[in-house]
Amino acid sequence: MREAAGLAPAPNERTLDGVRLAILNKRFESVVRKMANTLLRTGRSGVLNTARDFSCCIVTADHELVTAAECYPIHVLRGPDLMSQTMKRFHPTLKRGDAFLHNSPYHGNSHAADHTILVPVISDDGIHRFTVLVKAHQADCGNSLPTTYMGAARDVYQEGALIFPAVKVQESYHDIEDIIRICEMRIRVPEQWRGDYLATLGAARVGEREMLKLGVEIGWDVLRAHTGEWFDYSEQKMIAAIRNCRSGRASATATHDPVPGSPPEGITITAIVEVDSEEAMIDVDLRNNPDNHPCGLNLSQACALSAAMVGIFNSIDHTVPPNAGSYRRIRVHLRDGCVVGIPRHPTSCSVATTNLGDRVTCAVQRALVEIDEQIGMADGGPAIPPAAGVISGHDPRAGGAPFCNEVILGGGGGPGTPVSDGWLTMLTMGNAGMPFLDSIEVDEIHHPIRITERRLITDSEGAGKYRGAPGLQVAFGPVNCSIQVGYVSDGTINPARGVRGGLAAEPAQQFKRAICGDLKPLGISAQVTLEPGELIVSLTAGGGGFGTPLDRDPERVETDVREGWISNERAASVYGVLIDTSGCLDRSATERRRVQQQKSYIKRLSATGRSIAR
Repeated sequence: MREAAGLAPAPNERTLDGVRLAILNKRFESVVRKMANTLLRTGRSGVLNTARDFSCCIVTADHELVTAAECYPIHVLRGPDLMSQTMKRFHPTLKRGDAFLHNSPYHGNSHAADHTILVPVISDDGIHRFTVLVKAHQADCGNSLPTTYMGAARDVYQEGALIFPAVKVQESYHDIEDIIRICEMRIRVPEQWRGDYLATLGAARVGEREMLKLGVEIGWDVLRAHTGEWFDYSEQKMIAAIRNCRSGRASATATHDPVPGSPPEGITITAIVEVDSEEAMIDVDLRNNPDNHPCGLNLSQACALSAAMVGIFNSIDHTVPPNAGSYRRIRVHLRDGCVVGIPRHPTSCSVATTNLGDRVTCAVQRALVEIDEQIGMADGGPAIPPAAGVISGHDPRAGGAPFCNEVILGGGGGPGTPVSDGWLTMLTMGNAGMPFLDSIEVDEIHHPIRITERRLITDSEGAGKYRGAPGLQVAFGPVNCSIQVGYVSDGTINPARGVRGGLAAEPAQQFKRAICGDLKPLGISAQVTLEPGELIVSLTAGGGGFGTPLDRDPERVETDVREGWISNERAASVYGVLIDTSGCLDRSATERRRVQQQKSYIKRLSATGRSIAR
């Protein structure tokens, strides 16, 4: 059978050639994609079947990540390895038919809202070969308020989430009903949760089935040899990528807006990054940061590690596979009890996957820019605005049945990079643009809401040679009922910053629009009640710019004006580009304008003792 597949090495062979390596890697990826397709098509909640807020992956029996194709980096770069270790530590004897529910941020998971199913792949001879994991975000995980994100939670007790540290939920392929009943009694939408649980479990069982078939077809020894070779290959790719970077050491800071329980000036974190191109190592030190705060922004260990690594993988050769092999060239230093480190129970990590995690990623990216201007990025637009909030209430169309779901109607804009403009639908840095934006019509069908507006905000981008993506303006409200909207926004006080002369984006803002039309500013983190006729208005943050705006290709500016992304006035005043009355680029006038503005720009920099970066 191996010969028919083009995979003929003897079971004890340790070296696989490039063709076999590529074929087997794609076979592993195909398993993960089948798992993901299962969950997308069978998930009950919109956060799964519409927004695609889930991740699937495979780790070895000794807890090393093999592949996580098309998944959220914040979910899987680190964490699956830690959760697999927890499963094995708590359950030393694993059997075929076992399944474990894991959502504990104190035992390797990202945050409590990410319910993860782990299934050990046990061969016919009773040996644990691999573990498949499926992580599915829950709009309601039993929190004290009907929201995924409890930014103001003093601790995990006020947060209220049910915590399952690798708890066995199936044995011999049968549910342990005690666990199911606990969840159904504590979660506001038990039928929705049960449907999502079955979809998540089904996806994991698909992965188990496919891996068992693969082991029989190819041979377990060959698969073990492949993972070793795949890790070695990935490490060599990472070595080559790092050696193409300059060596150096730099630090960068990022500040999250204040929320209840944080200092009034917000939470400032520092990332110290060192690149050693000769040794082909990258170190990120996050230890010089504040202790845990009595709020929900604290990062779990998995998210702190992953957020730093997201900044690295965003900045280097994109062909480097993210797995246990390439990770050998990265060291992330954390400390116990740190806000971006290893949290102590009962510290709340309710919002660990997004807000402060994105700030860590952006700080790492900006530090890398300081070391080498050919890598790194500006800041991405911060999360999580009301446009990506959790809505809840009772649906009059369904006899007053409760509903609770996250809507993904908009998020932060992507950052400018050394080679490209920001990604319009980045949403959050840690999610890497993987979530799908909700369909307005589908959201209105599923929930008693009316979405009155979703549009780009002109002139909200961080200007630069490569500009950040603009923000979005989204407005929605209830129909024939009241609803609550929970969110933990960021970027109102500290918007996304640019690098290498790039400018900051416009800040995020959020308002409540009364029936009379008056706008009332809302807090950065809030649980807002809307009555019929009222709207929540969310202005999401754009991404920061990379490089000076006067170096931007004038034709790109002309296109941005034509598309309505920037105004004629901004084109002239910020980019030095003049558009004539017919809407076309005036090249000669632009050249003269840019010479004048360049002189003024250099003069301003000289007055501050800084130099222009090229």
